[in-house]
Amino acid sequence: MRELVRTQVSTPGPQRPRRLRTRDALRSLVRETRLEPAGFIAPLFVTSGRNRRQEIPSLKGHARLSPDLAVAEAHRLAGLGVGGVLLFGIPDAKDAEGRAAADETGPVPATLRMLAAERLPLALAADVCLCEYTTHGHCGVLDGERIDNDATLPLLAEAAVAYAEAGADVVAPSAMMDGQVSALRSGLDSAGRDDTAIVAYASKHASVLYGPFRDAAGSTPGFGDRKSYQMDPANGREAMRELELDADEGADVLMVKPAITSLDLLARARDRFDLPLAAYQVSGEAAMIEAAAERGWIDRRGAVLESLTAIVRAGADIVVTYFAADAATWLRQR
Repeated sequence: MRELVRTQVSTPGPQRPRRLRTRDALRSLVRETRLEPAGFIAPLFVTSGRNRRQEIPSLKGHARLSPDLAVAEAHRLAGLGVGGVLLFGIPDAKDAEGRAAADETGPVPATLRMLAAERLPLALAADVCLCEYTTHGHCGVLDGERIDNDATLPLLAEAAVAYAEAGADVVAPSAMMDGQVSALRSGLDSAGRDDTAIVAYASKHASVLYGPFRDAAGSTPGFGDRKSYQMDPANGREAMRELELDADEGADVLMVKPAITSLDLLARARDRFDLPLAAYQVSGEAAMIEAAAERGWIDRRGAVLESLTAIVRAGADIVVTYFAADAATWLRQR
């Protein structure tokens, strides 16, 4: 009789996660967080005129664009697979109440009408705030040197309606006024624009990282700061409260800003809310990467993609980023 040969089974050896890191193909196969250009929104600064381009020194590669050049840039972004554009307006004239924000002939509505006519595969979003349009640079109407929250709300709603009627799919209130989402929702619905979505800058900190944006938009406060209405960066529980309030008021998407200093808030929001989440990789974040890369201290492409990956890994479905075009180009090359 043939002797039965028994195979000895050894106990499992040490765990080796490195097995799945040995080749590019394996690393790609098990990658948990995947960047997609369709999840990027590119900010665009628009001004009046035609064939007008004003470079922004503090935001490398970006410029204030007249509507025709903004449309040309939108075509480029659409060709790269970028998901949308977010428009900020640079008016010809300002006043104390920022009335030009709702001007139907202003640069944002003019650009939106042209973009809507192009029927590009881009979500068209418009920022809703008064800071670019006020002589004092604050995001709301003044009562002395105090921001009058409730007097600001109807002006924000008027601007949102103007943008929606010009072709915006999305309006994004960033003034951090209490009740702004509710005011916009009411205004839009009353104007028959109940299909216009609201992306709420729900958790927006009073950050030092907005400097290049204020240079680009001409929105540096003429006095004081914005700490009386933008959030204290130290407050995480308050951020959750702001997110919840905006969700209850009818926001369709919740945003945190700045992205890189809000990754913990993104993760907490992902666990708590079922709404889509956005994060704004702000101008200071972009400027830091550009400055370090220019000095040869970091690899620009690697830093951009790594930072975007961290934002998405933390829970963002949408990232507003000044690197939208570059990142989309690199991802197509992978």
